[in-house]
Amino acid sequence: MTFQGWVQIGIFIGLVLVLTKPLGLYMAHLYGGEKTWVDRFLGPLERLIYRLCGVRPEQEQHWTSYTIAMLMFSAVSLLVTYVILRTQAWLPLNPQNLPNLAPDLAFNTAISFTTNTNWQAYSGETTMSYFSQMVGLVLHNFTSAAVGMALAVAFIRGIARREATTVGNFWVDLTRSILYVLLPLCLVGALFLVSQGVIQNFDGYTTVKLLEPQTVTATDAVTGATTATTVTELPLAQGPVASQEIIKQLGTNGGGFFNANSAHPYENPTPLSNLVAMVAIFLIPAGLTYTLGRMTGNQKHGWAVFAAMTVLFLVGVWATYYFEAKGNPNFNTFQVNQLASETPGSEQAGGNLEGKEVRFGIANSALFATATTDASCGAVNGWHDSFTPLGGLVPLVNIMLGEIIFGGVGAGLYGMLVMVVLTVFIAGLMVGRTPEYLGKKIEARDVKMAMLYALVFAGSVLVFSACSSVSGPAVSKINNSGPHGLSEIVYAFSSATGNNGSAFGGLTVNTLWYNTTLGIAMLVGRFLMIIPMMAIAGNLAAKKIAPPSAGTFPVHTPLFVVLLLSVILIVGALTFFPMLSLGPIVEHFLMQGGTLF
Repeated sequence: MTFQGWVQIGIFIGLVLVLTKPLGLYMAHLYGGEKTWVDRFLGPLERLIYRLCGVRPEQEQHWTSYTIAMLMFSAVSLLVTYVILRTQAWLPLNPQNLPNLAPDLAFNTAISFTTNTNWQAYSGETTMSYFSQMVGLVLHNFTSAAVGMALAVAFIRGIARREATTVGNFWVDLTRSILYVLLPLCLVGALFLVSQGVIQNFDGYTTVKLLEPQTVTATDAVTGATTATTVTELPLAQGPVASQEIIKQLGTNGGGFFNANSAHPYENPTPLSNLVAMVAIFLIPAGLTYTLGRMTGNQKHGWAVFAAMTVLFLVGVWATYYFEAKGNPNFNTFQVNQLASETPGSEQAGGNLEGKEVRFGIANSALFATATTDASCGAVNGWHDSFTPLGGLVPLVNIMLGEIIFGGVGAGLYGMLVMVVLTVFIAGLMVGRTPEYLGKKIEARDVKMAMLYALVFAGSVLVFSACSSVSGPAVSKINNSGPHGLSEIVYAFSSATGNNGSAFGGLTVNTLWYNTTLGIAMLVGRFLMIIPMMAIAGNLAAKKIAPPSAGTFPVHTPLFVVLLLSVILIVGALTFFPMLSLGPIVEHFLMQGGTLF
């Protein structure tokens, strides 16, 4: 680890902290129905949208109606995307004449982008037309992110309101999230990315000649015959990248235009674009913690939630950076020197540079990997499969904790608030009093729904991973045997259920088995977890607010933050530690010869 690396990490944290309050305050005004400075520009367009769609913005919905509206909207948009992907060969903006997607891949991809997972079992530049990228996928980058933001705001209203039967209007929250938050930020962000060198065009792919011809050998899987081909030129992919790149970060989507994702120079050309991409990933999830405090009338509680997320993030980035900078000791056995320092010309040995883009180095690769798995984004600027066992364990654990360390836009906040409900309940048991959360009594139904929320996530990851570890069609697609192969399977289903979308790599997932099972896992991780969360929101909204008493547990103190962190880690450890022990932890001991540090 280097001083320069920690300075860069510090700059990132500082920018997130500085931007949290202004954006959070803006969103509190927006979702609270107050006037904002952009109303004069966007207000007429918002009202026009309501008239065209038949929405009555003043009519609020019960939590069940709110949830049903969200489910129906997601189902229809999923079907539209599926049809686009199955017919892209006949649609416009397809200069490469790419064929239609296979049914199982279209099924997986449509679900992936509908659920804000953006898992990609394909290479974008060889699979998707410009029309599919812009209409089928980018559309969901906006709408799936806006759905998460709307749900988070509905949960906040459930906490803030007293004896209420409604939690807002889904269509209004969805429209305002896109029109007032995502679109303005993306317009500015896309122009900035273009200024950095991110491409934005509709050109056909450019053919370039190689400086040195390359010989490529291929073996037929059936006959075993080997053929050699000399390659003298390759196509250089083009496309409308900047417009997709910014929303993939701001919406914590993660689906890259190119297969190399944010390691590709057309998506992420400079250190500045890399920094902005990481800040964009955390921007809205961090801002929503301030919105929470503002709308509930307890700003200290919002900062306490922010502090809990930040502590988990800092521990994760330190661990990832430490183990990646420490490197792989097996290189020493073969007398191979692997540079650890990001300083050009340094001879400091030991760092793991495999799978990392040298433009960003170890520090920024570790920071990006931690941020993208904390925030359920899925964008990557390095190959997680190439991380050291414990360096790769951190991104996996980040997802397994349940998309709560800032998390996906909206989803991270309501996931953390479910953990807050469990924490307050445990605190109440400790003092022998009825637990209360901001004046609302936490009762049996709330705790049951919170536990159901946690069990759905764990059940999906564990059941699908267990089945895939013994299923022939699944095991045959693992490129690594032993504990690393298990880590690849577990990471895939954790990423799918956690709606993250990043991959360990080393696993061939564009198969009928994985396209189907991962697609189901994404649906489970998104919608079956939303229903109990919304039930909690509706139940809290209907409660009376009780005055604080001697037994009330304050939810804005350092003690609350410590207890919240303890509950999160204990629930995660009890659920997933056995599987982690068989995967990255065993692999670490095999690599180290039995020494942890």
